[in-house]
Amino acid sequence: MKRFLALALAATIPCLAAAEASSWTIDPAHSSTQFSVRHLVISTVRGQFGKTTGTLRLDEKDLSKSAVEATIDVSSIDTRVADRDTHLKSPDFFDAAKYPTMTFKSTKVAKAGAGKLKVTGDLTLKGNTKPVVLDVSYTPAAITGMHGESRRGFSATTKINRKDFGLNWSKVVEAGPVVGDEVTIVVDAEAIKDQPKEQAKAAASVKEEKK
Repeated sequence: MKRFLALALAATIPCLAAAEASSWTIDPAHSSTQFSVRHLVISTVRGQFGKTTGTLRLDEKDLSKSAVEATIDVSSIDTRVADRDTHLKSPDFFDAAKYPTMTFKSTKVAKAGAGKLKVTGDLTLKGNTKPVVLDVSYTPAAITGMHGESRRGFSATTKINRKDFGLNWSKVVEAGPVVGDEVTIVVDAEAIKDQPKEQAKAAASVKEEKK
């Protein structure tokens, strides 16, 4: 009887774990953040940041209980023009030496259709914090990676007014339409599900045995 109860409990634990919210870590090797802004009202300049990290708490049963935090390395900005990158990292814009990163921390998550979310949160950039809304799409189910890990993809888009975050330049230059005020930010993230300690140890043991 005791053996039966033990087996029943062992079978129940995975189900309970599945019902709880899961933790995920953004994989910087397979994630990126891009931005675009109008130049002289005639073209669009695009760039990217070299590293995006963060964590997610995903509650499949109640998405409103989910949460996300992300950090983007501003000092790694790349627009494919070295002089422009240097200027963007200067105090005229990002002041990357003083503010090397921008961060996002969610305050609200709402479903917006199949595989879509509206994620509201606080974006902190150059020492200024403002609320923004991300339009997010995500893979409906996890994909198994090469090492047996669970992965999911997320794509988030938002638009900000750069001047709200202190990204101003020269008043004389800004009097003309040199750089647009609206900046579109797109984050493409791949997240890996965190393994419980016991599961991680077991996976490591199996991997060691295969060597």
